[in-house]
Amino acid sequence: MLKSKEFASESWLTKLGVRNYKVFTMSRAICGLLCIGLQFAVPAVAEEVSREQIKGIDEQVQEIKKDVLSISSELKLLEEKLLYPSNTQVSLFVSLPGKDKFRLDSVEVMLDGKAVATHIYSFKELEALQAGGMQRIYTGNVQTGEHLLKVGSIGKGADGKERRQTGEYRFKKGIGPGLVEINLAGAGEGGNGIGFKDW
Repeated sequence: MLKSKEFASESWLTKLGVRNYKVFTMSRAICGLLCIGLQFAVPAVAEEVSREQIKGIDEQVQEIKKDVLSISSELKLLEEKLLYPSNTQVSLFVSLPGKDKFRLDSVEVMLDGKAVATHIYSFKELEALQAGGMQRIYTGNVQTGEHLLKVGSIGKGADGKERRQTGEYRFKKGIGPGLVEINLAGAGEGGNGIGFKDW
C-alpha cells in the first residue's frame, strides 16, 4: 500500500514536473517571440519618433525664417528712416502702361548731373510693370529746392526695332519726402516722350 502511495506521489510529481516544464517551455517560447517582435518594433518606433522630430525641427525652421524676414523688413524701414530723413528724402519710381507693347530693356537715371541709378529689366520685372506695378529705382537725400532729373530708356517696339528715349524734368523738393513717378508711356511707338509726375 505504501509502495502504491509512493508511486502515486511520484506520478503526481512527474506530472507536475511535466506540466511545469511545459509551462516553462511555453513561457520561454512566448518570451522569445516577444523579443523578436520588439527587435522589429523598436526601430519602427524610433523611425516614427525621428520623423516627428524632423517635422518639428522643420516647423521651427519655418517659424525662424518668418521671424528673420519680419525683422529684416523692420530693419530696412529703420535704416531708411535713419539714412533718408523725410526732410531730405527723394524717391523715384518707374512705371509702364499696360497696353503699351514696348519691351523695356534698361533705364538710366541722372539727378543733378550725377548718375544715381541704372537697371536692366528681366522678363518677370517687365511683366510686373506691364501689369500696373511700379518699381522704386532710387531713394536718396537731396536738399530742399529745385532739382534736375534726366532719364534715358532703351527697349524694343512692337516692330522689334530698338527705341531710345530721353526726358528731363525739373522738380522742387519741399520739406516732406519727395516722390516722382517716371512714366515710360511715351517710349513706345507714337510716344511723345517720357512722362513725369510729382506725388
